[in-house]
Amino acid sequence: MSTPSTPPGAADQTVPTCPRHPDRVSYVRCQRCGRPACPECSVQASVGVQCVDCVREAQRTAPVHRTALGAPLRTGRPVVTYTIIALCLISYVLQLSVDGWTGRLAFSPFTGELEPWRFVTAAFLHSTQIFHVALNMYALWIVGPYLENLLGRARFISLYLLSAIGGHVAVVLLADPLSASWFTGTVGASGAVFGLFGAIFVVMRRMGQEARGMLVIIGLNLVVGFVVPNISWQGHLGGLVTGAVLGAAYAFAPRERRTLVGIVATVAVAVLLVGAVLLRYSQV
Repeated sequence: MSTPSTPPGAADQTVPTCPRHPDRVSYVRCQRCGRPACPECSVQASVGVQCVDCVREAQRTAPVHRTALGAPLRTGRPVVTYTIIALCLISYVLQLSVDGWTGRLAFSPFTGELEPWRFVTAAFLHSTQIFHVALNMYALWIVGPYLENLLGRARFISLYLLSAIGGHVAVVLLADPLSASWFTGTVGASGAVFGLFGAIFVVMRRMGQEARGMLVIIGLNLVVGFVVPNISWQGHLGGLVTGAVLGAAYAFAPRERRTLVGIVATVAVAVLLVGAVLLRYSQV
């Protein structure tokens, strides 16, 4: 009695399956590791395909391209700048449509002591005159993307928020507790924008770029704050100084210690601002 013979090599032939999905047959193999990869686990490469594991490993080990000040180089939209602009515009609409929205979030030295979050929230409010929010958002749209790209998102957010707080701290330090200035509300992103002005001036000098034009813009805006009534020149000055200090720390930090210097400078400025305003309130 004879039995059918097995063709030579047939026992060694197996159907290739995807290692991540063993129930899926795949005759396409990764160009890097040679393993089968189903359509869900394969990525089109310049030549052939690669499996998602090899692509992830290549991304993990690939060198990170950075800007002149050490931030990861990004090619997308400046999402932090656009988010701040969107929040300010949304808040402006709420100011016009919701009763009490401005009053609950505006800042004054008196309300700041009782409700310290107003040091931040007032920077997202503006007067009902459209030119106020328009000018601030235009300045942010011009300066913000440059600094966000150069410094990175974390340092840019810190710069913006601490400059806003620094502007309001200056209002507290320069206001007279026995006068109406202690109870006068202030709104606007001007302190934060002036902080960006101060930072970009320092950064441009650090990078050897012509900064006289920016100096003229800063000077003109400061003069406007002193000449035009109902403008908080104190907030402008406080934001400018805060932004310039942080900008200098970020720009002149040694390359090998940029992260450490950035964290220490941010925390130090925050502590200094909080300490200064607490000391002032203790004296009133």
